[in-house]
Amino acid sequence: MTKTELLELIANGENSGTEFKRDDLRPEQLAKEVVALTNFQGGRILLGVDDDGTITGIQRADLERWVMDTVFGRYVHPMLIPFYEEVQIDEKHRVAVVTMSQGATKPYVVRDRDREDIYIRVGTTSRLATREQQARLYALGGMFHAELLPVSGSELTDLSLDRLKDYLLTIVGDKKSPVDNEEWHKRLCGLGFMVERDDGPAVCTIAGLLLFGHSPRRLLHRAGIRWMAFEGNDKSYKALDDQFVDGPLVALRKPSAGGKNVIVENGLLENIIQVMRPFISEEPSELGDSLRRERNWLYPVDALREAIVNAVAHRDWTRYEEIEVTRYANRLDILSPGALQNSMTVEKMVAGQRSPRNSLIVEVLRDYGYVDARGMGVRNKIIPLLLEQNETEPEFIATEDYLRLVMYIRQPNAEVRD
Repeated sequence: MTKTELLELIANGENSGTEFKRDDLRPEQLAKEVVALTNFQGGRILLGVDDDGTITGIQRADLERWVMDTVFGRYVHPMLIPFYEEVQIDEKHRVAVVTMSQGATKPYVVRDRDREDIYIRVGTTSRLATREQQARLYALGGMFHAELLPVSGSELTDLSLDRLKDYLLTIVGDKKSPVDNEEWHKRLCGLGFMVERDDGPAVCTIAGLLLFGHSPRRLLHRAGIRWMAFEGNDKSYKALDDQFVDGPLVALRKPSAGGKNVIVENGLLENIIQVMRPFISEEPSELGDSLRRERNWLYPVDALREAIVNAVAHRDWTRYEEIEVTRYANRLDILSPGALQNSMTVEKMVAGQRSPRNSLIVEVLRDYGYVDARGMGVRNKIIPLLLEQNETEPEFIATEDYLRLVMYIRQPNAEVRD
C-alpha cells in the first residue's frame, strides 16, 4: 500500500471494513476486531491511528511479531493468516496495515480465559453475535447443517410414503420398503429424513419434510415458494397474481407401459412452473407445423427450472423468509434467502465453483435429475440459455441477506439468432 492510498483510507474514516486502533491495546482487544471483520467480509485494521483519524504512529517495539504470533497465533481461532505491512507517513510516524480476507472457516472466535467469543461487524462497531447470528455463521462455514434440524410437531404421516417407496426402491436400490412405523423410522433416520428424540417417536428433519412432505408449509412456514406477478417494472401496481406454492420438492413417479418412470403427481418444482406459465409465456396467433398453437416462453424453460432449483437447494434455512419468484414487465426476479456460503462469491459461482449449503437436499435432487450432475447449472445452463434466447445476461446480486437472480426479457429490437 502506498502512502497516498493509506492517507485516502484514513480520510474516508472507519466503516464496516476498516478499523482504526492505537497499538497499545491488549491482544484480546485486537483479536476482537480481527474476528468481527473476518466473520463479515474481511477488511483492514490500521494500527497507529486514533478513532478520529489522527495518526499517532507505531509505538510498540516488534509490532509485527506481536500481531502475528500473539494475536493471530494465540487468540484468533481457527488459524488465519493476514497480510501485514507498514507504511512510512513521515520521519516520525509509521502505520501498520493488517489486512484479512473474508474467512473461509466461519465462525472465527476470540479464545481467551477458557472462553470462545464470536464477534460480528455491525457498521463501525464489533459486537458479540446473537444465537441466531452464530447459527448463520456456523451454517456459512459448513459446520452446521440446518437441513438436518428436527421439525417440531411432525411425524411419519406428514411424509408421502409413495414418494419414499419410489426413492428407496428405484433410486437407493433397497430390495423392499419398510413394513411398519418402527422400520420406517429406523430407515429414514439413517438417511437423515427423520431424527430420533428421547421423549417420543422420531420427527421429520427439514430436509425430509421439504423433499417428501405432503404440505411442508403447514409445519415449516418458510417452506414453499411465494410467486408474484406485476404489470409494471416494480411493485407499485396491484399484483396480477400473488400466492404461495407448496408441496414436496420431488414428483411422484410410476412405471409406464414401456417400463420408463413417468410423473403421475407433480412436485413443487413442476407446480411452480405451471403457476408461472400464463405470465411468462404467450400463445402465438398462427398455428405451428403440428397445427397446434404452441406457447412461446419469454424465458428459456430449462434456465428457469435450474434457477428455481438452485434457489430451493441452496437457501439458508436459518432464515425465516420465503423464496420469492417475481415477474415484472421487463424481468423475472428469483430471491433465495441467505448469504452465499463460506467464501463463495458471484464471480466464483459463475466460473463454476461449487459449495452446497444443503448437501442432503442437493444429493436427492441430483438423484431425481433436478440438479445438474456436475453442479455447474449457472455456468452451463442459465447464462448460455438466456443469452441464446433473449440476448441478455442474467444479473446476480449477493448480500448478507439474500442471493437475487435477475433474468431480463428480450428487448423488442433484439434480433433473433440463427
